Amino acid sequence: MITSSESAPDPRRRSEKSRRATLVAALELCAENGYSKVTIEAIAARAGVSKKTIYRWWPTKGAVLLDAVTEQVVSDTTFPDTGDIDVDLCTHIGSLVKVFTAPVAGAAYTGILAELLHDEQLAKAVNEELVIPRVALVYERMRRAQEQGQLPLDIDLPLAVEMLYGPLYYRHALGRPLHEPQRIEELVAYVMRGLRASASS
Repeated sequence: MITSSESAPDPRRRSEKSRRATLVAALELCAENGYSKVTIEAIAARAGVSKKTIYRWWPTKGAVLLDAVTEQVVSDTTFPDTGDIDVDLCTHIGSLVKVFTAPVAGAAYTGILAELLHDEQLAKAVNEELVIPRVALVYERMRRAQEQGQLPLDIDLPLAVEMLYGPLYYRHALGRPLHEPQRIEELVAYVMRGLRASASS
């Protein structure tokens, strides 16, 4: 026999379905029309939810798209640990390039970067929800490389990470073509060679 509690709809399941539909709709609209033309009204219509539902979870369209991009980055850019830090950095940076050049997530992230220049709350959210956690992941992987003797113990990790990832964000922010796999390998080799040489000297 099915009890009333078993047959009743799960509101959390409905909420998650609506949340996912909202994120997908926001990314699609951004890819189709550009960040500036995306509106909460359009997202709600595409997702089949009410504006009230969207505002319950996100204060602005920038927050919606940041949530969507963050999920995409987290799911598609895991940091491997093969035991070779140089190889793993190439893999990780390459996966970021794929996300940023994808028609959907790439268009959304480009719009977010432009918007945060005059939206203090969005800039804070980008750092807290996306940048800081991902940088911490890179730090942790590089610390393990130090423990394994692949990197000197006295290198400046924050500076090293900026040297490795800075060119990617610089080119993306300026709309320049992102590096091909071979160029990524050259970048990693160049930076790592410098880090090892400066530490040993």
